[in-house]
Amino acid sequence: MGTSTKLIANNKKAYHDYFIEEKYETGIALHGTEVKSLRMGKCSIKEAFVRIENGEVFIYGMHISPYEKGNIFNKDPLRVKKLFLHKSEINKMTGKIKEKGYTLVPLQVYFKDSLAKVEIGLARGKKLYDKRQDIAKKDQRREAEKEFKVKNLY
Repeated sequence: MGTSTKLIANNKKAYHDYFIEEKYETGIALHGTEVKSLRMGKCSIKEAFVRIENGEVFIYGMHISPYEKGNIFNKDPLRVKKLFLHKSEINKMTGKIKEKGYTLVPLQVYFKDSLAKVEIGLARGKKLYDKRQDIAKKDQRREAEKEFKVKNLY
């Protein structure tokens, strides 16, 4: 029996701006209408970031649109949400973040079976020349695929 996953939101910008060193799967504390809104795919993590405060992990700037039929039960779309991690993982991350240049970024939000999960990455910021190198590699790969396609047509 395999586990089913349904992707809700992906943060492609994180892979462009950071080198992702490690990935962690975390649970997230949500209210009922937020879960219903997530099931409809109404979530954005483009501007989101993760912080560790008092030994707990929180995600800021994660936008979950209000549920249409939720009326008074709807919460603030940008409220701070708690992430669930083991204490040893939090301590390991805290040690890494104290090093220069490391940060925590959300990579994707998805449902694993029936549970909402957030994948966060321990990331190191890219410099401008690193980004240029990545773009150049992408262009080279695209050109090679294009030439391969043309060769296979004849």
